[in-house]
Amino acid sequence: MNPPEMGIDRVLDNAARGQVDMITCASGYHLTKKGDHIDARSVFTACAAAGYTGAMTWMGQLDNNGLGAEYNPDAAAEWDRRAALAGDPVGQFNYGLDLIRGHGVAQDTGQGRALVDKAAAQGLDIALRLQAAGYDPEEVTPDADNWKYAPAF
Repeated sequence: MNPPEMGIDRVLDNAARGQVDMITCASGYHLTKKGDHIDARSVFTACAAAGYTGAMTWMGQLDNNGLGAEYNPDAAAEWDRRAALAGDPVGQFNYGLDLIRGHGVAQDTGQGRALVDKAAAQGLDIALRLQAAGYDPEEVTPDADNWKYAPAF
């Protein structure tokens, strides 16, 4: 008998064994979009460990919104930082925004703006939009839960 080559069980098995590829990692997106955040976390964690920056940014999104685990701004910022360090423009934008807000990380608007500028230089539309708005986070997240971004001290 042939083992199943496609399907979610195979994806989850691959992720659990650390045998990830682009198809396995892309499956994390489908899992989270259907609301299966716990399995999405398993896939994204394995993919992030293998260096897939898109998985890192998704882990940041999951942690920032308490999907599949408790809301954790520190973990979200760390995922964003890792993606930014790897050169991912979405990671640069997200971590830049974290730094501008002081969300999950000590506030550093200068470093945050510099990261947004790097993302914008790579053509990331939302980074260009944030620049044009004078780096005002309300421009890119006007419906954000402002309580979430208030200083913790």
